[in-house]
Amino acid sequence: MEDSLVANSGFKKAPDLAAAIAAYEWIQQIQNEFGSSKDFRIDKVVYNGDNDITKLIKRPIIEDLPF
Repeated sequence: MEDSLVANSGFKKAPDLAAAIAAYEWIQQIQNEFGSSKDFRIDKVVYNGDNDITKLIKRPIIEDLPF
């Protein structure tokens, strides 16, 4: 993922949230470009090597997320 997808100020305040938003938007872009099939699934989403945000992407638990 490109560095420019996550705003520095948002990342500093809430890194998991900022990364989850960027990852979700990136995943949506891929699905729109290539079409999503019924067997499309997200197994794991991490950023910076070891920060797992899979649960935020699969089932958003924060009401403020834009998805």
